[in-house]
Amino acid sequence: MPSASDLDAVTVDAMGTLVELHEPVERLARALRDRGVKCSREHVAEAFRTEVDYYLAHKLSATDSASLAALRRECARVFLDAAGADLDPAEFSPAFVEAMVFRPLDGVVAALERLRTAGLSLACVSDWDIGLREQLAQVGLDHLFDVVLTSAEAGAPKPEPALFLEALSRLRVQPGRAVHVGDGDTDRDGAGAAGLAFEPVPLATVPERLGLR
Repeated sequence: MPSASDLDAVTVDAMGTLVELHEPVERLARALRDRGVKCSREHVAEAFRTEVDYYLAHKLSATDSASLAALRRECARVFLDAAGADLDPAEFSPAFVEAMVFRPLDGVVAALERLRTAGLSLACVSDWDIGLREQLAQVGLDHLFDVVLTSAEAGAPKPEPALFLEALSRLRVQPGRAVHVGDGDTDRDGAGAAGLAFEPVPLATVPERLGLR
């Protein structure tokens, strides 16, 4: 386990480490009801899982505002098809996006502030589309990071090391002077391949694990 005195930077995964979705199924069911479509919670949840699988397979395509809008329309279409809802995907897309409400996980804001106070640079490094900074801004987290980098922007999903190395390049930090915090094997393997140390979630306890008081 590294010590904060041996580090210049901490990189942090987003989904499951920094933020989580808040009641997406309930919000999607409400959006459908508002348009006269009645679906059981179970049916909406199944349709949402289908959309998530589609998103994960296509997230690298969203590299600018136009391709992000196109991806969001396609995700709305996939969800509507799976839900059996005869609605226009283009019309429903804004409501679909609005249903994706993220919130910080417990303790992450205080942890990030402690890491910054200790003089460490911070980067959010995530398998996400180009819209991650927008999402972090909506929950008031974007200002805590010196760099926000997604797999879509880097053209490299985890566990490829290129995503981590590009983030460190932007921070001007060597891999041996950084630790990555994440919640899965792709985080652990990608960080290791890039030469970073690794610490598992929860992010809330990372300052203590690095010896900060």
